[in-house]
Amino acid sequence: MKYAAFKTVNPGSTLTITVLALAVAFGISLVQPSLALAMGLGTALLAIAFVSAEAALTILIVSMVLSPEVLVGEIGGRAALGRGITLRLDDFLVVVIGFGWLARTAIIKELGLLLKTPLNRPILYYMLACIFSTLAGVLFDRVDLTTGFFFILKFFEFFFVYFMVVNTVTDKAQIKRYVLLTLITCFLVSLYAIAQIPSGGRVTAPFEGTVGEPNTLGGYLVFMISIVAGLMLYLQSQKGRLLLAGLAGFILVSLLATQSRASYIALLIVLMTFLVLTLTVRRDIWLFASLATLLVFSPFLLPSTVKTRIGHTYSQPLQAGQIEVLRIRLDTSTSARLHSWQGALKDFREHPFLGYGVTGHGFMDAQLPRVLSETGLIGLFTFLFLLYRLGQYGIRAYKMMADPYEKGLALGFVVGFLGLLVHSIGANTFVIVRIMEPFWLVAGLVMVLPILKPGEEKVPHRERTSHFTWPARWASF
Repeated sequence: MKYAAFKTVNPGSTLTITVLALAVAFGISLVQPSLALAMGLGTALLAIAFVSAEAALTILIVSMVLSPEVLVGEIGGRAALGRGITLRLDDFLVVVIGFGWLARTAIIKELGLLLKTPLNRPILYYMLACIFSTLAGVLFDRVDLTTGFFFILKFFEFFFVYFMVVNTVTDKAQIKRYVLLTLITCFLVSLYAIAQIPSGGRVTAPFEGTVGEPNTLGGYLVFMISIVAGLMLYLQSQKGRLLLAGLAGFILVSLLATQSRASYIALLIVLMTFLVLTLTVRRDIWLFASLATLLVFSPFLLPSTVKTRIGHTYSQPLQAGQIEVLRIRLDTSTSARLHSWQGALKDFREHPFLGYGVTGHGFMDAQLPRVLSETGLIGLFTFLFLLYRLGQYGIRAYKMMADPYEKGLALGFVVGFLGLLVHSIGANTFVIVRIMEPFWLVAGLVMVLPILKPGEEKVPHRERTSHFTWPARWASF
């Protein structure tokens, strides 16, 4: 009797499985072990994404800042500065997980493919502007096709993370799990950065290859400390606030060690914003006094390396290329950023509407000049429209939420967004993978909050139609 179950097995199915297993085993024997391992891991991730979108997102969140980079080839284009194509583990994860998720939504019709949110059209407009400007650049030999393709593919990655979040989150518990995992990842990144301090120099994020980018780590930490501060401002649990305060301390030490002046300015704006909010919104006198004391005494508390880095801005010895502003001679790095603004305003007149194409213009370490020169006025307007929608609906989500945790998360996102806008004056913040993937993850969580109405812990998939359930007067375009 115990073998009766085997009698129900279809012999044809058994033969099919056996043949497939033999074919896979034979295929593995013909390729390199590393390739076979990669194929096996890719297949496993594809299966995970198909079975559980939450598990796939969990893997992706951890890999956003903790994945290694791989140089796979040389690329052309003036904006690439002769560097190679740099791919990271999460680039492959996004592709594999994306196929798994799309396959799942195609088979399970109730899931729906794309939820309508207030950011869908702005994202579409900006991506179309990037694509058309780059195609024009390729046609007129201003853009290397491979370079432009890979850079635009990076943009799609950011937005894919956003759409995957808003299309898979169905309950508040998921949001808290994703935020917790994001904070744990940030803690590990901060520990890694702090461990680099004794060796001297500027700290960077893990697995950044031979040349790290302290400015990238600084932007990421500015955004994350805003999320932590927003949660601290509204969280009612004393234990939770203490844990968040400890995490904020680790982030602050790491951020200062990046010696990124753009990040310092962004951090200052973030702290001043929260200083105002603690008094005007929360009316928390003790927290206000703590932040005010920190800001007042910060010039005396800052490490000497930070003071030296800031002073270098206006005390660098005379060198070619320096610019004077109000009789203050700026260092070559700051002067180069100002030159990029001047160059963008001058050069875009050659191609005012579509620009030179993505990567078609010279390298610029400033966001708006880069957008203007690469995608012209059309790209700039669509990009600013996207930024406007992000801020507008972030603020509306904050005002709409009644739950303290959700309100703190929305506020942290809005203030972090403001910090990144300031950071982008001296960096290509909104095209940097390690900043934008966490940013769009949280953006998706904030945008989906209005779907989870007060009192509802879970929204069934059958009720998640293709229409975003913001109040009608807020969801207009």
